[in-house]
Amino acid sequence: MALWQLYALSVALVSSFVASSSSSFYHTAVAPPQDLQISDPGLLGSLDIEWKPPPNVQAFNECTVKYKFEYRNTGDRDWKVIFTRKLKFRVGFDLSRTAEVKVQTLLEGRCTNDVEVQSDWIYATFQVPLQGKLESEVQNFHCIYHDWEYLKCTWQPSLLAPRGVRYGLYYWYEGLDHAAQCDDYIQDHGINIGCMLQNLSQAEYKDLSICVNGSVAATLLRPLYVTLRLHNLAKPSPPKQLVVSMSASEQLHVAWSPPGGETPPQCLEYEVQLAEDQGEAKATWASVSTQMETALTITRANQSRISCVRVRARTNIFCADQGFWSEWTQECFSVSRKEDKQLFILIPVILSLSSSFIICMLIGQCKKRSPAGKPLHASVGC
Repeated sequence: MALWQLYALSVALVSSFVASSSSSFYHTAVAPPQDLQISDPGLLGSLDIEWKPPPNVQAFNECTVKYKFEYRNTGDRDWKVIFTRKLKFRVGFDLSRTAEVKVQTLLEGRCTNDVEVQSDWIYATFQVPLQGKLESEVQNFHCIYHDWEYLKCTWQPSLLAPRGVRYGLYYWYEGLDHAAQCDDYIQDHGINIGCMLQNLSQAEYKDLSICVNGSVAATLLRPLYVTLRLHNLAKPSPPKQLVVSMSASEQLHVAWSPPGGETPPQCLEYEVQLAEDQGEAKATWASVSTQMETALTITRANQSRISCVRVRARTNIFCADQGFWSEWTQECFSVSRKEDKQLFILIPVILSLSSSFIICMLIGQCKKRSPAGKPLHASVGC
């Protein structure tokens, strides 16, 4: 047999094998899951999603059956994705918008020649009945997690809120059996406009679901639903014990202590600001940032006078996606150059010597003018 004939035969055999494998792959199919359902257990946005396996799952005992579960709120750009072998999940949604979920079956193993086979998607949505007009929802809802110790949330009554409205804040996070109500409200003229929540350490790095609703006779008010992450709302107190000194080589040394409270020291970053006066020019601020360190040595590039040094703190990127800066330390330290300090010491000495010389000269003049033999009184002539 000629060489080209052997080559043609081998190509035909390989093509036949590939076609046979492809045929077995394309003939392996899997059905989507069944009975996708969404239920609300009353946890302010955490919904239960469950489904049943596809009807023909028993036929694939040589393969692994998994599910690709995706969810989002209507209006979100991206889906959140979970790969699982479970048949039930509890995930958080914004109940002011429609919840959307979808699931498909994934099949892979010997029965598919180790190629992943995907079923069609099945879909479901959920929407709580929203009462009242959108304008009846509370306004300017805002929360800060102070010193990782307590959460302070505030809001303003809606534009459509009638007199006598009563607002309530409810919250839930994983670990609570049921939604709880705020027991420490902030009031303005008898109306609840805020809430203080203590002992939330178990809720850190979890979804904290909050609902603020209002009630008043004969009027429907729309509730506000939000989901928070405490570590992204943290605001520490200002750093403490700020100490500023200047070395002989014109290096500025700034040191401080971490703020109080329960803020983890390893979760803090700092910003140091210097106000520099350059002659008659207006003071300008220069900033220096540092991660976790509580001391800085700054080499001054000019001979300007440092009129103020201050420090503030914030949760760093290792512990949060974002956070609030603390207030600045209140002290302002005026740090002068070495020659300025020498001048500050010399000027009073020179003034003192000059004053003494002038007084002596005046006393001498008075003595010359005084008649002979008469005493000189301090009250006369001087």
